[in-house]
Amino acid sequence: MKQGLIMIIFLIFSFSLQAQKEQGVIYRTPAEKRAMDNNPAGMITLYPVPVRGNTLNIKCEKEISFIKVTNIIGQDIFKEKFNNPLTLTKIDLNDPARGMYLVTIIFNDGVKVVKKIMIEPSE
Repeated sequence: MKQGLIMIIFLIFSFSLQAQKEQGVIYRTPAEKRAMDNNPAGMITLYPVPVRGNTLNIKCEKEISFIKVTNIIGQDIFKEKFNNPLTLTKIDLNDPARGMYLVTIIFNDGVKVVKKIMIEPSE
C-alpha cells in the first residue's frame, strides 16, 4: 500500500516537472521573433561602462538607424536618426546627471533593443 502511494506521488511529481519544461515562447509581432532569432542584444557593445564624462560609444555588427538616450523618468537627453546607417558611433551627451539611463537602438530592419547604462561624474 505504501509503495503504491509513493509510486503515485512520484509519477505526479515527474509529470508536473515535465509540464513545466515544455512551455513555449509566444511572439507578439514578427519583429520580436526576428529579434529573438537574430539575438541583436548579444551583438551590441556599449563602452565605457560606467560612462564617465560626456561620451558613450556604441559598436554593433548590424547597421543602426536610430539611437535615443532617456533618463529613468522618461526625459530624452539624446536622440538622433542616421540617414546613412552606422555600425560604430560616438555619442556626445550634454553634461548628463549621475544616474541610470536607457539607450534605445533601432536597426535598419526595424528591430529595437533597449540597453541600460550608468553615468557617473568624471573624476
